[in-house]
Amino acid sequence: MWKEDDNKLKKSFTFKDFKEAFAFMTEIAETVDEMDHHPFWTNTYNKVTFELNTHDAGDIVTEKDRKLAAAIDEIFEKTKK
Repeated sequence: MWKEDDNKLKKSFTFKDFKEAFAFMTEIAETVDEMDHHPFWTNTYNKVTFELNTHDAGDIVTEKDRKLAAAIDEIFEKTKK
């Protein structure tokens, strides 16, 4: 579940290994480019962490962030099958 904290939507995803985490990030990259809404994210070995907010709106959570969060969740569910 995404947590809204400090004007950001936050969530971490854990994978079997770095290769799985990187494949997830690659898929996310295509989606964020299509949406033209690029997240702050980090990767450490098998963990990918996101912090979403909209810079143009004054660094607050907007509908753009909620749509991106839903897309990220959908991609994550697809990769776990």
